[in-house]
Amino acid sequence: MSSYEVVIGLEIHVQLNTKSKIFCACKADSWGDPPNTNICPVCTGQPGILPVPNQAVIEKAVLLAAALNADIQPVSFFDRKNYFYPDLPKGYQISQYDLAIAKGGFMDLPLEDGSTRRVQIEKLHIEEDAGKTIHKPGRRLLDFNRCGVPLVEMVTAPDLRSADEAANFIRQFRQLLRWIGVSEASMEKGQMRFDANVSIREKGATILNPKTEIKNVNSVEHGRDAMKAEIKRQIKEVEAGNKIASWTLDWNEDTQTLSKMRSKETEADYRYFKEPDLLAVKLTEERIKELVESLPELPDVKKEKFHHDYGLPSYDLKILTSTIGISNLFESTGILYEGNKKDISNWIMNDILSLSNELSIPPELIISPENLARILYLVDNGKINNSTGSALIRKVYESKLNPDTIIENEGLAQLTDISDIQTICEQVIQGNPSQVEQYKSGKGGVIGWLIGQVMAKSGGKADPQLVRELLEKLLK
Repeated sequence: MSSYEVVIGLEIHVQLNTKSKIFCACKADSWGDPPNTNICPVCTGQPGILPVPNQAVIEKAVLLAAALNADIQPVSFFDRKNYFYPDLPKGYQISQYDLAIAKGGFMDLPLEDGSTRRVQIEKLHIEEDAGKTIHKPGRRLLDFNRCGVPLVEMVTAPDLRSADEAANFIRQFRQLLRWIGVSEASMEKGQMRFDANVSIREKGATILNPKTEIKNVNSVEHGRDAMKAEIKRQIKEVEAGNKIASWTLDWNEDTQTLSKMRSKETEADYRYFKEPDLLAVKLTEERIKELVESLPELPDVKKEKFHHDYGLPSYDLKILTSTIGISNLFESTGILYEGNKKDISNWIMNDILSLSNELSIPPELIISPENLARILYLVDNGKINNSTGSALIRKVYESKLNPDTIIENEGLAQLTDISDIQTICEQVIQGNPSQVEQYKSGKGGVIGWLIGQVMAKSGGKADPQLVRELLEKLLK
């Protein structure tokens, strides 16, 4: 392995999250719907029916192109990609070929050593999805619901150098899609799929050797396993003196094996020509500018901003920029809260994300920036303690009331009268002579148990630090 370099390029297909399909008014999202229920003469290729482009598809493709630093083309065309397969009822796919919506582009991939690898984009184009073939024993079932669902296909240059790099690139690309709101990119639902083109060469070589294509992968982990298996197979073949043939391969996750589907097609096999039923896609400079300016700040920009402005550590930055919802919750709370911004990060990572995972609800829907900032302020000013603040987050979500109303209704304000807290401490000491004796004999850890008893008697409203100070004073 040490004498070989791995070369990987990816072809990623993304379903855009428009309400309707690319050339008809049928519902685009058919997840969970019965087979062949979201179809019409257009998406099933009936004779004499004309396609009509969906403007939202064009605009979402432009947004993605801008996020990938691509050159958006003011004029682009649709083409016919001809091939025959049972789930492609027209006998061709409407796609884009030589004059696509965007040219070039790149995405920077962070590497484990702290450096970055710039992955160039060779192609970014719009096309329609095909249907779905379901294989059953002795028969083949066809579901045309997916026909005509809008796709963007993004093809990278062969710039990735390991299966792990390729997997990380796909995760980062998926995060970008969700961040800018053009796709949910659920691989489980088929909203994002990829093909991996894999080859090897001697280290130091610059040529590109024949590649194989691992087709239609719908899981990052499965794809990584498949690429690793294919890399090992190619090395074994080369070392045995054999040549690598350009095959299209299928990965069986259950058996962890690759199988040959067919010889890999070339562009000539598809006999591309301009789609005669569709006019050119034309975008004015003003419209392109409007769309580009509507892009939110991207994850890398947010990371740099949060690090520069607030000095947050790298772990916090990774979590706070994992989704745009978390990022917005943090940033909006930071505008309202004048204290240490690391405190906001801690509450989001520890309390809000925990509740989010428990309830399977996005963190930004758990609590508003206004209510989170108010809870932080109440803790800072001794109105409530940390434990009550944590409980308040759930109460705010469940009741839809603001923190102050809940505190007043449930009497959750922190005890601040020293004499009241001291009375409770004295009661706990008198009621637990055994633990008091252990503490006096040198077992200092028992103080934590006694603090817990005081907190329980106070309904969690006492200041834990004050309780500790009073207990230590009384026990002396």
